[in-house]
Amino acid sequence: MKFPPQPTVGYAVAAFLVAGITFLYRVLLHVNPTTVALSFLVGILAVSATWGLRHAVLMAVIATLAFNYYFLPPIGTFTIADPQNWVALGAFLITAVVASKLSDRARREATNANDRRREVERLYSFSQQLLSSNNVPELLNLTPRYVVDSFGVEAAAISVANRPDVYRSGPGNDGLEIRDLQMAVMRGEPKIDVPGGVAFVPLRMGVRVVGGLGVAGQIPSRQTLEALGSLIAIAVERAGTIEKLGRAEAARESEQLRSALLDSVTHEFRTPLTSIKASVTTLLDSTGLGEAERHELLTVINEESDRLNRLVGEAAEMAQLEAEKVELRLESYPMRRAIEQVLEESKHMLGNHPVEIHLPDDLPEAKMDLVRINEVLRHLLENAAKYSGSGTPIHITAEAKNGMLVTSIADRGPGIGDFEQSLIFEKFYRGRNHRFQVQGTGMGLAIAKAIVEAHGGQIGVTSQPGHGSVFYFTLPTV
Repeated sequence: MKFPPQPTVGYAVAAFLVAGITFLYRVLLHVNPTTVALSFLVGILAVSATWGLRHAVLMAVIATLAFNYYFLPPIGTFTIADPQNWVALGAFLITAVVASKLSDRARREATNANDRRREVERLYSFSQQLLSSNNVPELLNLTPRYVVDSFGVEAAAISVANRPDVYRSGPGNDGLEIRDLQMAVMRGEPKIDVPGGVAFVPLRMGVRVVGGLGVAGQIPSRQTLEALGSLIAIAVERAGTIEKLGRAEAARESEQLRSALLDSVTHEFRTPLTSIKASVTTLLDSTGLGEAERHELLTVINEESDRLNRLVGEAAEMAQLEAEKVELRLESYPMRRAIEQVLEESKHMLGNHPVEIHLPDDLPEAKMDLVRINEVLRHLLENAAKYSGSGTPIHITAEAKNGMLVTSIADRGPGIGDFEQSLIFEKFYRGRNHRFQVQGTGMGLAIAKAIVEAHGGQIGVTSQPGHGSVFYFTLPTV
């Protein structure tokens, strides 16, 4: 910080300037009195602009005496012979004092303008810092430190009306008591104690007060404090509004997910039960059924019972995986072995879909429970076969990346939209455009995700509607 010159130095400089001008024009240069008077005026203006009005007035008086004694006849006395010289001397003194006052006012206004400019710059920087957080607790914890860093105060504290805590810039005793902050909230008016080095202002949002701000140390101006209160109040309200919008959006998406899951579960359980009930009712009510018809109805009951049993079994397996009650038998296996086993077991499921395998010869082994990873591959291959057009190929690739083995299964199905990509690994969720067209329980991908995550890996999908999907999962390499 730049400190103003000391007052005693200003008085000394004023006296030195008078002596220097007098010596210059009395001994070295011989000029008319008008030139001398103007030189004195320039020196007076310089002193006024640098040290202020009091120094300039003192210099004006000394300069008037020197001007009279050395430059107005009779020279060497304070007597003025010509009445015109009285007018000249009075005009000089008045001009010097008025010019000093104007110069001092301009200096003070320039200083005030610079102070206001610095305060505006600090407020702008402070407002930018407030925009860095959209979380209300985080914002309240950081704001006191922002106030200290931006405005050079020793400590700051904030109290918000709907929160019991006081948020401070540091852990020490800063003299900013909670009762004073609460009083600022209740009064709605600033309390500034400059001698005591503390100030309290309300956080005002229009006519509504949302909290209180306290600062200790070198107190900024009242206008700056009120601007601080308004900025903090606006930032708190903004962060609160963003949080509310986020919660509303999360609730909306949660409701959409809940509806989708409920729809899938209802459909998957009701369909086999409806078929079983209809077949049993027909068998009980119809006595004239032939053997072929009875066999067909019993076949329906058997198939739908198996479907219902599979649904319950997958739900039970999902519950065990989520509860981490399944023990994995981890050993080192090549991924090619797992893929070949699954393809051998899933020929009927793949139908007429050709499977193309691209695995590097130097692919490292992965640590896995072979039975469980086979189940993951089976679910992914079944998913690709169900949602791809007849005869379209399925591609299986694998690569080592950052200590993980990444296995991918690509299909040429209809693709998955961005919204559904985050939902398809949820229990019972099935694509909204295919849930009534393709048979399934909606549990396969959820089970695959639970198994992969139990191995310490991740599972995901990349897709573009109309161009197919690529499901991938990672496993730690040996």
